[in-house]
Amino acid sequence: MEQPELRRAVEAGRAVASELGLRTDDVAVVHNSDRVALRLVPCDVLARVAPSATLAEAEFEAEVARQLAGVGAPVAELDPRVPPEVHVRDGFVVSLWTYYAPVGPEISPADYADVFMRHHAALRRIDLDDAPHFTDRVAAALDAVEDRGRSPELTDADRTFLGDTLRGLAVEIGGDRTGDQLLHGEPHPGNLLSTRRGPLFVDLATCCRGPVEFDLAHAPEEVAEHYAGADPDLVRRCRALNWALFCAWRWRTEDQMPDRDHWRAEGLNRVRAALGSRSVS
Repeated sequence: MEQPELRRAVEAGRAVASELGLRTDDVAVVHNSDRVALRLVPCDVLARVAPSATLAEAEFEAEVARQLAGVGAPVAELDPRVPPEVHVRDGFVVSLWTYYAPVGPEISPADYADVFMRHHAALRRIDLDDAPHFTDRVAAALDAVEDRGRSPELTDADRTFLGDTLRGLAVEIGGDRTGDQLLHGEPHPGNLLSTRRGPLFVDLATCCRGPVEFDLAHAPEEVAEHYAGADPDLVRRCRALNWALFCAWRWRTEDQMPDRDHWRAEGLNRVRAALGSRSVS
């Protein structure tokens, strides 16, 4: 968020917490992108603030968190001192979460795989009828790639490459859904915190259905080697798909990722590498 919008988001997060009886003397910005994460002190709450257009997404994430907390999943939890609701304030949606101070050491591949297995087991115990399939995400990415108005700087050759890759891998991976289950959706290292409670997944709004290999493909490559029963070839194809999705978002005119130009080129390189093709410069 740009500074004027960020200031309004900070005030919205502070106001919601204060109205719910949580003392907020200071605010630190933990993360700033299309939505922000704020640490409120001394109440020690993590406030997640996003534009009001994302209300349905925020409510879905809160429901995922509530259900997973109920079955002991290794996930970040909503703050227990206030009602588990999403609040609307000054054009923003605000949700209040437990703040987890990061601790070391770095999560090992074996521990990453272990938390994956526990998380996937917990996801099999909850019911989310409205969770999308991962192919819905592919369809949204394809819309951005095929709409020249939304991705005007994408060359014709790269547009064809990305579109063909997204369509082809969606069919290969999503054609047989017999082994699908609920997934985290984007469990990359940035969404797995090392805390005093052990590793915890965050950013639960990406929950979707698909094979467990789709989740494993977001983690470092060594992790899948420790996950019993994972299909290495399917992980490879899912990794290529995940990079294609990542790359598709970077070419949208509305994308706000820092160093976007670098990641546009790097994303295309990573897709080709994952497919076993020659990397481009």
